[in-house]
Amino acid sequence: MRRLLWSLCAVCTIVVLCLVVSCEKPLLSVDESDEDPDGNLTVSVFQIEKTPFGSVTRAADGAVNRAAKPASEACTRLNYAIYTLDGTRVREVNQVSTDANFGTTTFKLEAGEYQLVVVGHSSNGNPTMTDPKKIKFENADGFTDTYIYYETITIGEENVEKPVALNRITSLCRFVLTDETIPAEVKKLQFSYTGGSGAFDAATGYGSVKSTQKMTFVVSASQKQFDLYTFPYQGIEGTIHLTVTALDASEGIYAERTFDVPMQQNYITWVSGVFFNGSGTSTTTITGVTVNTDWAGETHITF
Repeated sequence: MRRLLWSLCAVCTIVVLCLVVSCEKPLLSVDESDEDPDGNLTVSVFQIEKTPFGSVTRAADGAVNRAAKPASEACTRLNYAIYTLDGTRVREVNQVSTDANFGTTTFKLEAGEYQLVVVGHSSNGNPTMTDPKKIKFENADGFTDTYIYYETITIGEENVEKPVALNRITSLCRFVLTDETIPAEVKKLQFSYTGGSGAFDAATGYGSVKSTQKMTFVVSASQKQFDLYTFPYQGIEGTIHLTVTALDASEGIYAERTFDVPMQQNYITWVSGVFFNGSGTSTTTITGVTVNTDWAGETHITF
């Protein structure tokens, strides 16, 4: 009798375990480095929207002039990621511009529907891509011009060839010093700004997290222009609150000023003026691969 009871308990335990395992969501492996040479999805970047900031040109009728350039001139890194429709990352491949296959990668996927995301940028590191709603760059790696491609795709029995065109999602604040000289005591310029985002939602291209972004530059006599990128938080337009701090050799504050700068996705906002005007601290409120070589537009502001 005891043996029978033990046998029945063992059978019940096995049945329960099988039921639990069958009800759990299957675990999907994530590959963050290697592509699948025998994959069934090939992604090829054929177009990137990008601007060489020094020369925005338009034809007489106002049309944007376009020029063809290799992808490696638009960005130094490409990040590809595949997600399930509920946002679970299943594959990721990261490339740098020196890779022989830069701009093309292949995935091996089971039949089903997925989210495909491709990010192009020139940051010093790769963004965190665990969540497609919060693809995040870190202050330590810096913020650069950034382009994305997003689409939901279906994988079936046939192989899929997917050529993709990346579009810019950044706003650029171009801060320019018009001072004749920078004081010798000043060794660094630190830019800290809020109101934008260092992370974005791949489906919308808009900033998805309220961030404090920081960029620090070592001062040189030849550099008076500083580029600050952000993703407009939850919309195409926004305002960043910018604090510019001049630091001396011991990291002490030599001078500091703040600005409220209107920003717009795919636009450059130029902010220029004499920064070292004799007062240590002040606040200014401002009102008012084929590659596309123009931004959508510019705004010029003098302080």
